[in-house]
Amino acid sequence: MHKELEPLNEHPYYDAREARPVDERLAEQLSTVREVLKHARERSRYWGQALADVEPQSIQSLADMARVPLTRKADIPGRQAEDPPFGGMEAAPMSELAHVFQSPGPIFEAAETKGDYWRFGRAFWAAGLRPGQLVHNTFSYHLTPAGMMMDSGARAVGCPVFPAGIGNTDVQVEAIERLRPQVYGGTPSFLKALLDKGTELGRDVSSIDRALVGGEPLSGALRQEMSGRGVRVLQAFATAELGLVAFESESLDGLIADEDVLLEVVRPGSGDPVAAGEVGEMVVTVLRAGAFPVIRFATGDLTAFLPGPSPCGRTAPRIKGWMGRANQTTKVKGMFVTPEQINTIMARHPEISRARLVVTRDNEKDAMSLQVESTISDSAFAGQVAETLQAVTKMRGQVQIKGAGELPNDGKVIADERSFD
Repeated sequence: MHKELEPLNEHPYYDAREARPVDERLAEQLSTVREVLKHARERSRYWGQALADVEPQSIQSLADMARVPLTRKADIPGRQAEDPPFGGMEAAPMSELAHVFQSPGPIFEAAETKGDYWRFGRAFWAAGLRPGQLVHNTFSYHLTPAGMMMDSGARAVGCPVFPAGIGNTDVQVEAIERLRPQVYGGTPSFLKALLDKGTELGRDVSSIDRALVGGEPLSGALRQEMSGRGVRVLQAFATAELGLVAFESESLDGLIADEDVLLEVVRPGSGDPVAAGEVGEMVVTVLRAGAFPVIRFATGDLTAFLPGPSPCGRTAPRIKGWMGRANQTTKVKGMFVTPEQINTIMARHPEISRARLVVTRDNEKDAMSLQVESTISDSAFAGQVAETLQAVTKMRGQVQIKGAGELPNDGKVIADERSFD
């Protein structure tokens, strides 16, 4: 049965910070970054080494953040295997931790005994959760922190939680019919599975009219289908290491950065910020000087900033959401080619504003073509870039000069177009 979805008009913001002036927010965030850097350098083996050449007080602008080295998510499992359990990233003894989690990789993370540690209350409020409503939480409570992220966020708003976890759809739809929860938390695909199972079994699951989803992309078609079934679905982007990064409001116009993260978008394979609106890798610093610092964490996910504030009135930066993976390492002629190598080539030729290595298959042989946007277009310059390409990758390849704006704005530094059918 279709239900009309009424907009929320009262209490639009979780707190006043969401609508503060942009310059006020940035000044506070940079001040906190300096505190986090100092704390991490002094109390963590890993961060003490990684930040040895970074003077915290020198970080006075967003541009200064480029001097802080990236920590790549893909590198953490190896680091932790060499220096268990946390790779030296912790800034407190085990006695000060509340939980230890294991995410795929494996990556081990730690959490402290603080209320809404992962800051999901803000995303729940934007999704329409209000005190006293029951949340049906279907994220897992074992190994990973996903279930507890949602759980602590809902309770921060003032709501009880039914810890449903994953699976057991028959049991879950029976519980929904009897408990009448108003809000769903989990993946969008499992929301559909529960509603479909309710229809199949003749159970009344119509009490759920709002959902906060994550963990996988939310398609426009699925959002529209859920709306037609009376459920307004908003999404959040989070990771186990970072907690909440960004969330949707009812304006459905991009994802709004959480107030307690400093969000950057950089060119894949580097730590350099991309131009406004250009697709790049999401890099996040959690503004928390706690037991497990997370500083310039390169997520491996592609996104882009949107211009201006959200129509809902929140003034934090907005991103388009998840746009693919930034780790585009590929193997050519038996050798790995990485985004870092393409950035090395760009660094040696400052005339190049954007580059894209296209890998193809020609007569059963791998072939490379480096496409570059540059103000210099003569053959001599192309020859110089080709020599650098060979020096850096140890393989020959062609160079094609493009005009400004001719390469796609999709964040790809390496495009593997080979087909082995």
